[in-house]
Amino acid sequence: METKNPKNIMTDAEVKLTGYLSEKKYPESFRLVRYYDEEDDCEFTFLTNAKQLSALDVANLYKKRWLIELFFKWIKQHLKIKKFWGTQQRTLFAYKSVWLLSHTVLWLLFNMI
Repeated sequence: METKNPKNIMTDAEVKLTGYLSEKKYPESFRLVRYYDEEDDCEFTFLTNAKQLSALDVANLYKKRWLIELFFKWIKQHLKIKKFWGTQQRTLFAYKSVWLLSHTVLWLLFNMI
């Protein structure tokens, strides 16, 4: 990419798959963004086809998405949910409400004992 990147963006490059089958199945190029997160002292590498966004926007979006993924993983582990049956906003709101209510009731019960 031609633009000047912020200091946290280590790499912003266009890459293409070169294997015979890979190139045949996906001939378009990807965007490779390497980002250093000073807050967590961690380096992230993202492979995306979002070429219209800035490299910093790509990094921030993927970082926020990862936090959402971790949140749902935590909910599945602690509520013993095997599968989410819906993905609409209303369904997810119901999941969060049940979780909050159940944890509040459990907290109250344990604090009464």
